[in-house]
Amino acid sequence: MPHSNTPNLGAAIKQRRKELGLNLTQLAERSNVSRSMLSEIERDNANPTFTSLWNITQALGMSIDELTARCVDNSELAIEQQSAQSTPRMLSDDEGCELRALNPIATATEFEWYELIIQPGSALDSEPHSRGTREHLSVSDGTLEINLQGQVRATAQAGDTLRYPADVQHVIRNPGPGLARAFLVVHKAER
Repeated sequence: MPHSNTPNLGAAIKQRRKELGLNLTQLAERSNVSRSMLSEIERDNANPTFTSLWNITQALGMSIDELTARCVDNSELAIEQQSAQSTPRMLSDDEGCELRALNPIATATEFEWYELIIQPGSALDSEPHSRGTREHLSVSDGTLEINLQGQVRATAQAGDTLRYPADVQHVIRNPGPGLARAFLVVHKAER
């Protein structure tokens, strides 16, 4: 059996064979590799010898390098794009604070990350999250302060990052005269 980290040669061979409109018998005749062995290779039940692989690729009109290039898992290279219009957006009751959810929904049980925009004098007031949750606030513009349980604990300027417990009542406030922007990561403790 092939190792799980080996390229999926069988699928690449089958794909190329079908592109050329060949059945297994025709490829067997062209490559001098038995039909049953080709079938086993295509189903990843057998690994071809170098000689067999050479004969198969020659019969398919390609090099071994071209065949193995087809074996790259392109799903790992996929780029997912989310438009600004489809990015979830939440506003505070006074509309002075906006959160834009940036993480994929699948990760929300472990962590969430947001772009946070707070108008001067406005604040994001949060109830305690689940036990062990921490927040990481990286300020990109302006000034933000963190209040934990009603007391100012820290102030951050552009370029600063604050990390703090979020399993208590906490407030992120913009005390400055201008707009403040930050990235907020909520990291939930494992249960």
